[in-house]
Amino acid sequence: MRPPRGLKTFEFAMMAPALTVLFVLSWVPFVVLVAMSFAKVRTLGGVSLTFTGADNWSAVLGDGSIWASWARSLVYFVAIVGLEMALGLAVALVLHQLVRARSVVLSVVLLPMFLAPVLVGLLGRFMLDSTIGLYAKILQAVGLGDDLLASPSTALPTIVSIDVWQWTPLVALILLAGLTAVPPSTLEAATVDGAGYFRTLVAIILPQMKPIILVALLVRSMDAIRYFDIVVATTNGGPADATKIIPIKLYEFAFRFNNQLGKAAVLGLTMLVFSIVMARIFLRFFGDRPSVPAGDGGDRG
Repeated sequence: MRPPRGLKTFEFAMMAPALTVLFVLSWVPFVVLVAMSFAKVRTLGGVSLTFTGADNWSAVLGDGSIWASWARSLVYFVAIVGLEMALGLAVALVLHQLVRARSVVLSVVLLPMFLAPVLVGLLGRFMLDSTIGLYAKILQAVGLGDDLLASPSTALPTIVSIDVWQWTPLVALILLAGLTAVPPSTLEAATVDGAGYFRTLVAIILPQMKPIILVALLVRSMDAIRYFDIVVATTNGGPADATKIIPIKLYEFAFRFNNQLGKAAVLGLTMLVFSIVMARIFLRFFGDRPSVPAGDGGDRG
């Protein structure tokens, strides 16, 4: 039965102010960003746009340094998302098996995610300092180098490690919620049938956790694409551009290199496209609902 037409009108009228604010806060900046990508932006004496066609797009897409930054961003993206998902699942499985002191262990595990990313970056930079850093002294003692952030070959893996240390607890918390939602009767049936722990995990637990895994992937992938704080606090894109990922490049275009806001807008739009593409890929593989075994939800005679 459909609700009365007047009720629909009343509901829409009540939602109209919020929808208007949402439209202004989301679509208007997006339209302005698209316009900026096709114009030369001047900020002296007020913001003004001079239409330049596709000059900004051709300049950005034809810049080899930008493609190199995209390559580093892709490595960074795959590394932190892959490591955080794998380690987060492992931590969640361990916490799920705990019977006593789970809340205490969980509180300790979650501590890094409550720190500001800038603080985490500064802490990592201090601990890895070649003169006073504790971790640097330990690395020197075992012969693994003295300053990981100063070497082009180790700077990016070090930043990845710092990011993984901070945000793996968030993934673990999300996946732990998914583990607690798996019906115990399903696990008991698998145990009765003689399925081992690994087979139960792969065949029963993980398929039923697909929506939760999708949430964790989307949360961390969106952060990984636009991550900025830790990189600036540790290396600022160096050494020798080894950690200059796309957000750092966008910042340089917008605020350091003569305010090239048009090129920065192009980079912002390409980051948006990349985010949408990755979200669609994750939805394709993890967006389907878990299948219901025959007899669990069917009609009973």
